[in-house]
Amino acid sequence: MKSYRKELWFQTKNRRELINITGEVKNCLKESGINEGLALCNAMHITASVFINDDESGLHQDFEKWLEKIAPEKPYNQYMHNGFEDNADAHLKRTIMGREAVIAVTEGRLDLGPWEQIFYGEFDGKRKKRVLIKIIGE
Repeated sequence: MKSYRKELWFQTKNRRELINITGEVKNCLKESGINEGLALCNAMHITASVFINDDESGLHQDFEKWLEKIAPEKPYNQYMHNGFEDNADAHLKRTIMGREAVIAVTEGRLDLGPWEQIFYGEFDGKRKKRVLIKIIGE
């Protein structure tokens, strides 16, 4: 069995952003030389997420509105965590959107559905953060 590991680094301009990383993950798969196995995409920070969904701007706006209803950024004093930092909402948003995605690798391709794309979700940005790509298989 082969194993491949790479870190993708991001530094967003905004506090919250959704970045389509499907192409970068496909490039990693190609670099790995693995044809059958599993690809793990894992946000390595507790205020960021990796998830799979459609790359449609209206849906992205819906995510933003929905997440703000569930875990609004302000007022900061609504959260016990916010004392030294002001990012409690980002921790909650990450929990809602998930930590990682695992994708089957079949015949050298990511086994995604017709509209599925892989996203890095940043909820407390403007800092350098990373996503781990780990691919195992043969």
